[in-house]
Amino acid sequence: MGQPTPATDDGWWRSAVIYQVYVRSFADGDGDGTGDLAGVRARLPYLAELGVDALWFTPWYRSPMKDGGYDVADYRAIDPAFGTLAEAEKLIAEARERGIRTIVDIVPNHVSAQHPWFRAALAGGPGRELFHFRPGRGEHGELPPNDWQSEFGGPAWTRLPDGDWYLHLFAPEQPDLNWAHPAVRQEHEDILRFWFERGVAGVRVDSAALLAKDPELPDVTDGRAPHPYVDRDELHDVYRAWRAVADEYGAVFVGEVWLPDTERFARYLRPDELHTAFNFSFLTCPWDADRLRTSIDDTLAEHAPVGAPATWVLCNHDVTRTVTRYGRADTGFDFATKAFGTPTDLALGTRRARAAALLSLALPGAVYVYQGEELGLPEADIPLDRIEDPMHARSGGTDPGRDGCRVPLPWAAGEPHAGFGGEPWLPQPDGWAAYAADRQAEDPGSMLSLYRAAIRLRPEFGDGPLTWLPAPDGVLAFTRADALCVVNLADTPVDLPVHTELLLHSGPLDTAGRLPGDTAVWLRA
Repeated sequence: MGQPTPATDDGWWRSAVIYQVYVRSFADGDGDGTGDLAGVRARLPYLAELGVDALWFTPWYRSPMKDGGYDVADYRAIDPAFGTLAEAEKLIAEARERGIRTIVDIVPNHVSAQHPWFRAALAGGPGRELFHFRPGRGEHGELPPNDWQSEFGGPAWTRLPDGDWYLHLFAPEQPDLNWAHPAVRQEHEDILRFWFERGVAGVRVDSAALLAKDPELPDVTDGRAPHPYVDRDELHDVYRAWRAVADEYGAVFVGEVWLPDTERFARYLRPDELHTAFNFSFLTCPWDADRLRTSIDDTLAEHAPVGAPATWVLCNHDVTRTVTRYGRADTGFDFATKAFGTPTDLALGTRRARAAALLSLALPGAVYVYQGEELGLPEADIPLDRIEDPMHARSGGTDPGRDGCRVPLPWAAGEPHAGFGGEPWLPQPDGWAAYAADRQAEDPGSMLSLYRAAIRLRPEFGDGPLTWLPAPDGVLAFTRADALCVVNLADTPVDLPVHTELLLHSGPLDTAGRLPGDTAVWLRA
């Protein structure tokens, strides 16, 4: 492989629109029913026309797919279902030629049980030092070493035939690495360089606050501080070392950091650590003007001391689709609301999702768009016998899992499987073709046309700060540069502020020129 020119950090990431690609469900290029890199390459013109600045790929590495690719067996190989390393290199280069950068996903907390390190550890010997193996408690070691629970339900420990237990904060097929071991740290720095040398412009860090563990592995219920595995201070040394590697290539990081403490959250964004982190406060906020304004104000305030840009996201591969979530009586994020049969008003959800798109794209910082959000896709009900997400099985069937937001995309209304390719690995609902990209591209009032127009007009808001404007209850109104954004979350129409031009609206104004409820508008001052 020829040495590519390293990515340059010109600050693009501070205001970028970044499109999340869940490869398995994006586009199937070889007709086997699984999305692949050939499918992504074929859709690069679509992504360029959408106007995005970068693509974030969820894990595309070799994996047994016990957790949608987040169980990585080899970080330097592409899973054969998706293609080859040579295809990935070609995709990175072809996207860059269209002005689209590439962000890859790193999963540092754990690897697959099929990873060579863990297979060697199962054989005994010093390889177990790279993970967390412990004897059990109880008279015969029959009880887990502590009371830690898996994020997917049940104990975070699995016992081996030899009597030892190993730690997995997620599925048993995802053993946790021991980040106190220097070989673990060195391996991940080498992996970063491997992908940066192939032209990758950034890395998304999965479960970024979970890596470091208290070496004593105490019970969570001991109540001791700090937490035995969440947001431990020693973790920041890891990210300072990673930042030094990224700076060699002009590359950037975005961390998945779920923390309620805003001061602790901001520590990850100091100038020598991660560049950005996902904003879960905004994503999980219900459709309520006061709570959204509080979320926006708090987000901007917590980023200001470290000079990091905020990020805004409405949905991702782990969350119920925005149209469905906003069409429910309780639009706040709660895994319990994903129960089968929950009534949803899709027309209401769509109106709100359109308005939310204009709100998020007008805010200062970077915006992440999960694939299919630009098509207005709703959450899909997956037949019980087709659910693959381990969250469903480990919850005893009480949680339907995340497959409903991972259904393969509809590309062409008149083609089999809505133009996705072969028969999809997850079933597409009846009527899925109505959301097809080719049909929406011809409709100026479609969700796709709205996203294209909004991304094109987004520079009207400049790169300056946000200033709130006086507004009635239930209305958000702010200005940036010479542009105004007004979002009406109330039930009654409101008058527009003084302006010189109407740039874009999420839905039509009423006959008196007022902004209806659940509608947003962009104006030029």
